[in-house]
Formats: sequence, structure tokens, C-alpha cells
Amino acid sequence: MRLSVDPASGRVRLTIPKRGSARAALAWAEEKRGWIDAQRARLPAAIPFVDGAELPFGDERLTIVWREAARRIPVLEDRALVVGGPADRLGARVESWLKREALRLLDADTHAIAAAAGIAISGVAIGDPRSRWGSCTATGAIRYSWRLVLAPGFVRRGVVAHEVAHRLHMDHSPAFHAAVARLLGEDPAPSMAWLRRHGAGLHWYGRSSS
Repeated sequence: MRLSVDPASGRVRLTIPKRGSARAALAWAEEKRGWIDAQRARLPAAIPFVDGAELPFGDERLTIVWREAARRIPVLEDRALVVGGPADRLGARVESWLKREALRLLDADTHAIAAAAGIAISGVAIGDPRSRWGSCTATGAIRYSWRLVLAPGFVRRGVVAHEVAHRLHMDHSPAFHAAVARLLGEDPAPSMAWLRRHGAGLHWYGRSSS
């Protein structure tokens, strides 16, 4: 049996052997309550999209500013993201804006890197997966986590180069890793290291703190 706590969601997973007893496994997991609580206490704090909250946006940090009379579509004013309309929809409007910006930036990065290498891309889309930052199909359709817009620019571009390189090698062979470095124009290791260390925290933006 094995217990784990997902750092991106806080969910507890209990893995039971194929012929194991569910009742015995649940009893064992209950005995590990102290360990579970300790692991959860180490998780990042939720950062809801509310008035006055700060959030990373590429290489900058933005402060959410709610003004009821302002436009409902968020507008950047220096380092403030100004949002109007009813306060109870503030979080949803901020998240929608971030997703639009993520698609805009990731689409531009993807086509720039691919075009420079003569690689064909059939489309770029975004989602909110928990276990991966990007994926590439054999037809050239690439899908990213919109939360990459919250990461530094070098991290976002590192993921883009990784996925575009899959148009050349649908594996993780030495040739693939060499292609990533060539497309990126620098060592991709720092961007991957940043995600391993800080990536889970990006999933806690936009969550309720309750």
C-alpha cells in the first residue's frame, strides 16, 4: 500500500495492491493521519483572485485592483490589473483574462520557435491539466497549461521548445533533448528545474483560501 499527497491539488491518494483489502487499506491510511496532515501543511497557500491580490505574470508581478465602475474586461494599467463589474465575479474575470493572455503568448512563442526551425504546427490550445505542462500530438497539435502564463518567460519558452521538439522526435531520446536545446537556443535545464521546484504552486492561484 502507498499513500501520497498531490502537491498541485492537495488530494490524498491511497494505492492498494491488486488483491489487497480496501477495508484494511483505509484503516492503515487512518493510522497515517498525522503524516497526511503534515504533508498538507507543507502545501502552498491558496491565492484567490481578489482585490489587492498579487500574482506573477511572466517576468512581472501584477496587483488585482477592483473598481466597480471600471470595465468588466480586465485592463493593464502599469502593474495593476484593473477589473470592474460585480465583485462576486471578479475571480472568474481575472482567470478568463489570464487564459486569453496565456493562449496569445504561447501561440506566439510556439509559432516563432517552430517557424525558425521550419517545423509545421497544426494548432495551439490551452487547458488546465494537473500532471503535465504541455503535450504534442503526431499531427502537430500542441496543448499547454494556461498556468504557464504565471511562470517566468524563460520557463514558458522552455516548455514551448520541449513541445515543438516533439514534432521532430516523439520520444525523450538524446536526440530529442538536443533538439530542445537547439530550438530554445540555450540550456533548457533551468526552466525544467524551476517547474520541478515551483510548478505545483502555480496550481494554487485562483483558489479559495477557505
